[in-house]
Amino acid sequence: MMMSRCGAKAMATAVSHSYLLKPRIVLAASNVRVPTMGVVRDFSKMTFEKKKTTDEKGSSGGKADQGNKGEELIVSYWGVKPMKITKEDGTEWKWSCFRPWETYKSDLTIDLKKHHVPSTLSDKLAYWTVKSLRWPTDVFFQRRYGCRAMMLETVAAVPGMVGGMLVHCKSLRRFEQSGGWIKALLEEAENERMHLMTFMEVAKPNWYERALVIAVQGVFFNAYFLGYLISPKFAHRMVGYLEEEAIHSYTEFLKELDNGNIENVPAPAIAIDYWRLEADATLRDVVMVVRADEAHHRDVNHYASDIHYQGRELKEAPAPIGYH
Repeated sequence: MMMSRCGAKAMATAVSHSYLLKPRIVLAASNVRVPTMGVVRDFSKMTFEKKKTTDEKGSSGGKADQGNKGEELIVSYWGVKPMKITKEDGTEWKWSCFRPWETYKSDLTIDLKKHHVPSTLSDKLAYWTVKSLRWPTDVFFQRRYGCRAMMLETVAAVPGMVGGMLVHCKSLRRFEQSGGWIKALLEEAENERMHLMTFMEVAKPNWYERALVIAVQGVFFNAYFLGYLISPKFAHRMVGYLEEEAIHSYTEFLKELDNGNIENVPAPAIAIDYWRLEADATLRDVVMVVRADEAHHRDVNHYASDIHYQGRELKEAPAPIGYH
């Protein structure tokens, strides 16, 4: 009976403390001090600010205030503060989705013509699955390569994330290392997502293209998830063939640019910083580096599939981390 009374008292104390521990954000104008577990926290230091802009007439807010996403600043006693990063030339780094140490110069010397000839039944199934997916894409997008690239990247960013997630879970279940493959696969997914962020600046999708992305991603994510669970070697082989098709698509994109059928506009700022391009880089330069990235992803996935075909596990071969 004594122990139960003590337990009830401890529970009541915990409930009261949990209420006090709940974080809350107040305006800087409020000067509220809330005791928490015997420690007095000054909530007046917790601010939510937004930079205000002034239009030509001198009034703040209004239309001039639109588009200021990312300029809101939240500061709390948790001590998590945004990092202020500068480039080598001393200017402020403006991207929060990637950092300077994650940028790189793409290797354009990679062999674009390498191809894995399907020999086994699994290889042939993977190859013809990819070929069958190309036909509806050609019909829908035809020669609109900007929109085609955008759609391609929404799909291409899925396999690395799914594979990395499943390898991660396997590593946890088995209490073992992954050989770096979790990082390598998530690296691939992030790189493909950056391709999408770049082409979003070039091709603006309309409503039905956005709807198509939602439908395709929903189907492809679940199908690839199940496929990877059943046969990782098949899943990686299919992605290898998908990347070969991506190389072909970007080669056709370059032909259209060279023939003047697509305007060779200046490269988006995000692409210039991510791939360390020249300040006067153009869309053609962007397509070149994206195509080289796809060739690297082709190599990584065919390599991963070969490891499985040899009866080995990914952890037994060092992952090609940073392979660009």
